[in-house]
Formats: sequence, structure tokens, C-alpha cells
Amino acid sequence: MDYTVSKETFDIVSCNGCGFKFTNPMPDLQLLGNYYKSNDYISHSNTSKGLVNSLYQFVRKFTLVKKLQLIEKINKKSDTKYLLDVGCGTGEFLNTCSNAGWQVQGIEPDNYARNTAQKKYHLTVNDEDYLNTAFENSFDCITMWHVLEHVPNLNERLQTLYKLLRPNGRLIIAVPNCSSYDAQQYQKYWGAYDVPRHLHHFTPNDIEALVAKNDMEVERVMPMIFDSFYVSLLSEKYKTGSSNIISGFWTGLVSNIKAATKNNNTYSSQIYLIRKK
Repeated sequence: MDYTVSKETFDIVSCNGCGFKFTNPMPDLQLLGNYYKSNDYISHSNTSKGLVNSLYQFVRKFTLVKKLQLIEKINKKSDTKYLLDVGCGTGEFLNTCSNAGWQVQGIEPDNYARNTAQKKYHLTVNDEDYLNTAFENSFDCITMWHVLEHVPNLNERLQTLYKLLRPNGRLIIAVPNCSSYDAQQYQKYWGAYDVPRHLHHFTPNDIEALVAKNDMEVERVMPMIFDSFYVSLLSEKYKTGSSNIISGFWTGLVSNIKAATKNNNTYSSQIYLIRKK
């Protein structure tokens, strides 16, 4: 169910062959933008309204630094560093990288979020048409922070990013993991399903297969440990009508502990460091 905007019901179905999950029916592409029109959709509104969003804003200050440290580490040999952030929202990550000396560009399909990034941080942010006109081999690093699940045409998008990425560059993709403990606990109430905005629902095996199909490979997988708490609090709200801080925090904590114990890439959300083959 879409708990954020329309309150419409959508099914999540699995491929009979590979088990890959996707939202069904997918909204018409011309109408998809309507499902993002809410002040509660934090990636576009940057709102601090409510407990869950306030916690998100607090934690983001820390995670922005960690994300910068990651891209600095994998691109430390580059003198001039070029970054493309696809789905940059209101521009906080791009601004952090720009302040650290990166040459940055963003892609953001939402007009309001794009204009916010441009006006607030004076960033270069384009709509998705830019992906078809940018020069090949232009970027040392391309990032998609919780964006790939929103993309209708997965293979087409990855093929485009492959061309834009320099030979020694890296693609960084962060997505929710629908095989995580918190996903299994909350089932249809799991906040990271977020239908119909999330069109696809990935497991680590799905990401491995998808990038391999497009001549790339996963080099490393890293956890996003704060996401389990945020998603569990959101899931509690969807399930019970209240954030239920104690219950949500506990589920998020158990999810992280189980993922760390199993050591098999089962965190609520994960970062995939990807390179060309």
C-alpha cells in the first residue's frame, strides 16, 4: 500500500525464474511523478516534520561525511575528481563533495528538488535528459543513493552509466535489501517497499546479477547500519499508526546484529561498490 501519497494498493510480485521482486502494476511513466507529491517525501521536500524525519535529518549529517570518505578513499589517486550524483534530491551530498574539492554534477527529475539544490547550494543539476548528452568516460565516480529502485528501465540505465564512467572509475549504488531481517518482520508494512515509488525490490543476488548483465561487477558490499532503525520506525508507523520508538529501535538493532552475525550481506540497506569488468 502507498502510505505516503495516494493510499492506493499495489502488489509486489516475483519472477518465476529468478525470484526478482517488482511492483505490479507499475504506474504509467507519465503519472509516476504524481506519487512523489507530498511534503512527507523527504528526498524532495527535505522536511524535518515528525519524529522519523527529524531523526533522519540528524543522522544524515553523519552519513554525508561517511559517504564523502568512501568516495575519497576509492579515488585518492585522482588529481581532478569528477562526480555525478544521479537522483541528487535537494543536493546535500553534492554540496558536501563540492566543498571537498570535487567537480560535481547532479541529476534530479523532480523540479522542486532540483531548483532547491540549484538555489540553495548553487549546484549544477540537470534533469534526466542530461544522461543522453553527457560525454562518455566523463566521471571518476557515479553515485545512486537509494535511487535505482525508482528507475523504470534498469538495464538501459546501467548501460548509460557504464558509458559515462571512466575506465578506473567506480559506480556506487545503495538500495534497500528486501531479504533483511526487518523486511521479513514487517512484511507488507516494511517501509522500504514504498510502493509505487519503489518499482523494484532488490536482494544482494539481484544486484550481482544485474550489474554482471551490464559488463560490471560488485567489488565490495558495505552496510548502511542506520537505515534499519529509520525503516523500522517507519514500518511501525505504517503497521500500528504510531512510530513506537522502542519496538522500532529494537527491530532495527536486531536486524543489524543478525546481519553482522551471519556476515552474508543481509543488512536493511547496503552499498555496492561496482567497477567495469
